[in-house]
Amino acid sequence: MAHPITRPTLLLCTALVTLAGCAVPEGPYPSLAPRPAEKLGFDEPAVAPPAPVAPDPALDARLATNARDRAAAAQAFDQAATRAERLAAAARGAKAGSDRWLDAQTALAELDALRARHQDALGVLEDLAATRAQSLEPAYPELERALETARATSTAQTRRIDAIAASLAPAA
Repeated sequence: MAHPITRPTLLLCTALVTLAGCAVPEGPYPSLAPRPAEKLGFDEPAVAPPAPVAPDPALDARLATNARDRAAAAQAFDQAATRAERLAAAARGAKAGSDRWLDAQTALAELDALRARHQDALGVLEDLAATRAQSLEPAYPELERALETARATSTAQTRRIDAIAASLAPAA
């Protein structure tokens, strides 16, 4: 008498035959085994350190000139800011439109003009950096340091002007 084939046995045999077909590399169908690229994972590849940037004497000369311009503008700003702070202190409590208040406001306007000199020098640095980036040249360390310094000075000047202006009575 033949042994009856049960449903679980039939399912097991079908699964084994199907899996055996996948394990055979020959045939008209591609293998379902993981490909080499699938075994790599999702980790980011290691980044190679940047190549050293070649010195650029022409750019270095422009940066030196720009640094002198920024230093002169910052010194003039600091002197005028000290004067503006003194005039603003004298104008504390004075009504808007009074002589002392107008003197302090005039000093603030002069500070804005002096800050603009420094902003112009910062703009030159930003243009140089943008030109390098558009040319797909690597960042130039001296230029990056000059930009960082100029931006910090610009922020400090703006804060100083804002503090002096805040100490004065608002315009009527």
